[in-house]
Order: sequence, then C-alpha cells, then structure tokens
Amino acid sequence: MTHTPRTTASAAPAPPFGRALCAMVTPFTETGALDLDGAGRLADRLVRGGCDGLVLSGTTGESPTTTDAEKSALLRAVREAVGDRASILAGVGTADTRHTVELAREAEKAGADGLLVVTPYYSRPPQDAVEAHFREIADATGLPLALYDIPGRTGTRIEPDTLIRLAGHPRIVAVKDCAYDLLGTQKVLARTELAYYTGCDEYVLALRAIGGAGYVSTVANAAPGAFRAILDAFDSGDTAEAARRQRQVIPLVESMMSAGLPGAVTAKALLGRLGLPAGPVRAPLRSAGQEVADGLLAAYEQLPAV
Repeated sequence: MTHTPRTTASAAPAPPFGRALCAMVTPFTETGALDLDGAGRLADRLVRGGCDGLVLSGTTGESPTTTDAEKSALLRAVREAVGDRASILAGVGTADTRHTVELAREAEKAGADGLLVVTPYYSRPPQDAVEAHFREIADATGLPLALYDIPGRTGTRIEPDTLIRLAGHPRIVAVKDCAYDLLGTQKVLARTELAYYTGCDEYVLALRAIGGAGYVSTVANAAPGAFRAILDAFDSGDTAEAARRQRQVIPLVESMMSAGLPGAVTAKALLGRLGLPAGPVRAPLRSAGQEVADGLLAAYEQLPAV
C-alpha cells in the first residue's frame, strides 16, 4: 500500500514576514522622550537572538501614546539598525480609517515591509464596515497587510467569514491572532492561504502544529531565543522537544501576560532589570513596582539556556 507523504511545516511556503516575530516595546528615556538609540540597540539584540521579524508600534509598543512623527522616527531607526536581517511590520491601525491610511503611507515611505492593522476600536463597526476598512487600507499602499484580530481590546471581532472574504485581496496576506478561538482559526486556515501568527505566547506551538506561520511575541522582548527554539524543534520534526520548550516558557508567560498588568508594562519592567533599553511606560499606563519586577526576573532566570 502506497502512502502519500504529508506536507511538513518545513515544506510549507515561506511565511510572508518570517516565523519568529517580536512585538517590540518602544523605548523611552527616563524623562519619557522617544529613545531612538535604545530602540536600535534593542532591535539588534532581538534579531541576533533569533527574531526574523519585528512589529513596531503595536499594543506592546504603546501605539496609542506615540505621535505619528514618533512612529515614523522609530521605524527609520530600527530599519537602520537591522537592515535587511529582519522584516519590519509597522502597526498603523487606529479607530479612524482616514488616519490609518495616512499612517500606512508614512510607514511605506519610512521603510516598512508590511503593515499590522488592528480592527477599528471603540466605534464597534459591523462586519461589512470592518471589511471595507481593511480593504481601503490595503488599497492605499503597495505593502502587504497582517490583520490584527484582538476583540478583547477592540470590542469587535474579525469574524472568520470576514477573514475568508478578505483573503481574496492580493495584499491581505496574514493575521495576528489574539481571538482565542481555535475553531475559528482552523476554519480560516482550511479555506485560505492566510499566514496565521499567534499573538498569544502560550499558543506558539499549538498554532504552528495546525499550520500557523509563527508568532508575534511580547515575552520575546526579553527571551527571543527561548521562543525561537520552540519553532526550530517543531520544524526539525522533534515534537517532544518542541512541547518541552513550550512548557519551559510558561512560567514567564504567566508572569508577564496574566498578572493583571499590560504586556508593555511587564516587558519594560523585565527589560529594565536586565539592563536593556526600555524606560518607563507612558500614561495612562504606570510602570511596574519593585515587587513585580523582582518576580519577573525570577521567572526569567528559571529559563534554561538555549
């Protein structure tokens, strides 16, 4: 009896923005100004540590409290620091379609490789309006789009059927998935060519195992190699090692992402304890206290060497 070989993850088409992406913090000085030198140094460390893509001005990058000019300056500084060693996704999503188009065009001029576009928030548009919003952004530049589905923050889901329709647009190529709906994700994976990146660090292996492209990780700000090792083990065929690696990062994931504080706060607290560029968060967020920072460092120090 002849068996048709299965397609492995390593034989799948190359993901559009790499596999191992970090949702990079936006470093500030102690006075709260944009720290472009620190951003370049942090970006270089992340790429040397295993990231083949960086997401700038996303949730972890505190995009609601950075200006349009700061977003462009950050992108240019990181592009200069990493060159062509990693892809750069620029977060341009806002609650305003017109403003999002403006940010998308500026990101294209500043050297982005792609755009991360979150569902319009606060106004809670219906699905036909959500779809029209994304199509307008996709038509505004020549860059590929990753749609950011995070209903817990935006109040609005990008429904699977909407994603399936949007997959027909030539520049809508990926999804950053924070919907916590594995059934819906598999529905879209089965019916489209969209590259799925988990935005939830605890799902790195699970999503990869069902055909996902990789991850956009907040915790990778501090531990890029630990997350890259999960994918490397799985893609080499060692699923037991991949599972072990995933379990090893869970204490740090829980400390950073399930402690009642936003990831930007905990990531910057840990980076600060490690002597890496980060600085304070901007109001209305408040920097973590000493006890939280101590706990994060303790969890980080439990990670085995990669």
